[in-house]
Amino acid sequence: MKGLLAVAAALLLALTGCGAAAPERSVVVTTNILGDVTRNIVGDQAEVTVLMAPDADPHSFGISAQQAARLERAGLVVHNGLGLEEGVQRHVDAARADGVPTFAAAEAVDPLPFSTDGSPDPHFWTDPQRVRRLVDLVADHVIEHVEGVDEAAVLRNAANYGAAVEELDAELVARFGRIPPERRKLVTNHHVFGYLAQRYGFEVVGAVIPGGTTLASPSASDLESLATAVRAAGVPAVFADSSQPDRLARVLADRAGVHVAVVPLYSESLTRDGGGAATYLEMMRANADAIARALGT
Repeated sequence: MKGLLAVAAALLLALTGCGAAAPERSVVVTTNILGDVTRNIVGDQAEVTVLMAPDADPHSFGISAQQAARLERAGLVVHNGLGLEEGVQRHVDAARADGVPTFAAAEAVDPLPFSTDGSPDPHFWTDPQRVRRLVDLVADHVIEHVEGVDEAAVLRNAANYGAAVEELDAELVARFGRIPPERRKLVTNHHVFGYLAQRYGFEVVGAVIPGGTTLASPSASDLESLATAVRAAGVPAVFADSSQPDRLARVLADRAGVHVAVVPLYSESLTRDGGGAATYLEMMRANADAIARALGT
């Protein structure tokens, strides 16, 4: 009898094991900006899957059933958080509920409030200093949660990439420092550069789309109020995301009654290779060049 019970228990354990998916030696990342940072940290120590395609909108992109299943089997999920990935948040929540370790990057790097409503701003990556802090945090989570990685290799990757981010920050301090303080004024198609403004001494005059999501729409009074602010500030350019149509920014320029250039920036998504912003470092340098040229340096 005892033998039969033992056999039955063994069969039950085997069946249970077959039904439950063991965590993979992988990291699944929601956005492509975080994906680039994470890949530099992980290196060849684990597979890194990035859910968001190049040139996509993080507020609205969705994922396939296959991607959702991959997320639920991950050793670690790295996501931005603070409402950025509106189309995939429920999948992240489901994975967390099933016991998958998740790490919300924006929540861990001292988020700033939006100037419009005081809610936390998810667009932290425009401040390289916060990204530098994130590098060490991601490394710690990978080492803790992803089985089989070489801790020394991950820490070495993190140190090397962290040094590159520090070099980027020093370049931007020098580049933006050549812009006269009275010209460091930003108008964008939606609120995305609050962290950059704080780090490098810019004033955010306003945004065409109120709030921090591209899914919102401005009212006529929103546009009129911002046009008044643009005229008062005398800004020479409106910055629009390169992945979004700049129609609203051009409407604002027309309403302002002055000539205002519409300058594309890479604000929320990396591009494909050769697209001008295929990595986080390339994106930030391209944006710094575009801002500095538009504001007269």
